[in-house]
Amino acid sequence: MSAAEHLPEHPALSRRRELGATSARSLLLTVLGEFVLPRGEPVWTQVLLDVLGALGVEPKSARQALARTAAEGLLESDRAGRRVRWSLTPSGRRLLTDGAERIYGFGQADRPWDGRWLVLLVSVPEARRQLRHRLRTRLAWAGLGSPAPGVWVSPDPAKQSEVADVVADLELTAVSSSFVGPFGAIGAEGEVVAQAWDLAEVEEAYEEFLDAFADAAPTGPAEVLAHQIHLVHAWRRFPFLDPRLPAELLPDHWAGARAADLFTRLHARWEDPAQRYWQQLTGRP
Repeated sequence: MSAAEHLPEHPALSRRRELGATSARSLLLTVLGEFVLPRGEPVWTQVLLDVLGALGVEPKSARQALARTAAEGLLESDRAGRRVRWSLTPSGRRLLTDGAERIYGFGQADRPWDGRWLVLLVSVPEARRQLRHRLRTRLAWAGLGSPAPGVWVSPDPAKQSEVADVVADLELTAVSSSFVGPFGAIGAEGEVVAQAWDLAEVEEAYEEFLDAFADAAPTGPAEVLAHQIHLVHAWRRFPFLDPRLPAELLPDHWAGARAADLFTRLHARWEDPAQRYWQQLTGRP
């Protein structure tokens, strides 16, 4: 059976501006993480092409995504006659396992906040733009925000070891200092948050996610599989976008909490039928 004959093309939920701007490789990684990683079994090229094709990816782009992912050491292929099948390499399994932990753990209830902040001071000359970009990218990925040049903050002091690794890896330890403690008597925490993070942009993304999936009601296993892929693919960007601030520092009625609840409920609802249909597509009982 060909997935392309049964999966719906371009579900309406994928037409949102942010949710629809996807690449073949990122969709491939979503499929691999959601269906190939848990089973630990190889998958035929044609199954991947059919599933990606039904999600709007052209065959040429899908093949290029497979080749690129293999070149990065995440996939390896072997032949059975004229057919080719793909398996995750140890590096691929590690990458997707780490990603799954971050994706599925993201949005769960946080520990109560003790009011302490981590503050990092790091000096990088303006002329070293590439280094500044690498530092900014990695600290933002760790959830830190920058309210002023050379200053990075987080309301999670437990990130200090991760931040120290980033600074050391970029050979910036000699020009960096860190502090941990409560907010002082000068200024307001809300102002620091507003300067360090664009929460309005994050909340807008959450609202788009809610609009796209709140009324999703796929009928039949093929539609469930497509919706599950789009759901996970849309959600996987939030660990990069949302700094996961304590509730005390967030706006009232924060959309992120509602979005996390929706993701958890829909993923649990669609998981079994989506996995069963994947088994059907791959020809396994």
